[in-house]
Amino acid sequence: MTAHDTPDAPPDPTPHATTAHDTAAHDTTPHDTTARLADRPGDPPADRPANRPATTVVELTGVTKEYPGGVAALRGVDLTVTSGELLALVGPSGSGKSTLLHIVGTLDRPTAGSVSIAGYDVAALSDRSLSALRSRHVGFVFQSFHLVPGISARANVAEGLLYSGFSRAERGRRAARALERVGLGDRMDHRPHELSGGQKQRVAIARAVAGEPDLLLADEPTGALDTASGESVMELLRELNADGATIAVITHDQEIAASLPRQVRIRDGEIVADVWNPAPVQGADRNRSGAVT
Repeated sequence: MTAHDTPDAPPDPTPHATTAHDTAAHDTTPHDTTARLADRPGDPPADRPANRPATTVVELTGVTKEYPGGVAALRGVDLTVTSGELLALVGPSGSGKSTLLHIVGTLDRPTAGSVSIAGYDVAALSDRSLSALRSRHVGFVFQSFHLVPGISARANVAEGLLYSGFSRAERGRRAARALERVGLGDRMDHRPHELSGGQKQRVAIARAVAGEPDLLLADEPTGALDTASGESVMELLRELNADGATIAVITHDQEIAASLPRQVRIRDGEIVADVWNPAPVQGADRNRSGAVT
C-alpha cells in the first residue's frame, strides 16, 4: 500500500451524486443505514459540519470479500457515510476492518455487492479510472507515515498532488496551505528526520488533505505515537472535521472510538453495531501498541 496511486485517466462515468435523501427515499430495505439513523442510540448532531446538504460519500450494499480457501473477510456489509461525518471503524485484530478499509479506499474490489465512492459506481470503473478516483477523491493517512526521506515537509505534501493535474507552482502553494492548516507553517523546510513522530503524522495528514478529497481514511493514525502526540493528532482530525472534512478512523482502540460521534463496530467480517455517541468522550484518546490488522 502506498501513500498515493498513479492515475492514468480520469474516471469515465458521471457520478450519480446520490444524496442522503435519495437513499432514504428509494431504498427501504432493512439494511438501509441512512434510513435507520433516527433509530440509533444517539442521533446525528443537528450542527454537523458543512453547511450544505449532506451527500453520500460512501455507500456499500451487501459487500462480501472472500479469499481462496473459502475465507470470508467481509460478509454482507452495508455501510453509508454522508459528507461531514467523523466516525470510527472499530474492531479487534482479524475482524475485517482492514479489508473494509481496502474496499472503501478502492484499493481492492469486493467479491460480491456494490460499492459507490463519491458518487461513482466502483464496478463500472476500469483500473485506470479507479486509480484516478482514488487520487482525486480519497486521502489516506497511515500509521507509519510513508514520508519520503531526504526531502522537505512541503515537498512531501506536494508529492501527494503529483497526479492531480495541478501545475508545480500550484502544488507548492497547496502544500504550503495544507501545512499551515495542520500547524506546521514553521516546519515546511524540515526533512522527516528533523521532525517528531507527531509532526511527521501532521505532514502525512497535510498530504492527505491538500487535494481536498471527499473522504479521508486514517488507518490507526495514533498507533506509532506516544499518548500526548496521539491526542494532538486526534484533536487535529476533529478540527478538520469541524471544517467540513469527512473522516473515517480505522482503529482497534475502544477509547478513540468512544471519542468520535459515530462508531461502526466490526467483528468476524460483519457490522455488529452502528451507533451515534450522544456525547463523545473528548480527550479519551490513548496510544495502543497492538498490531494493526
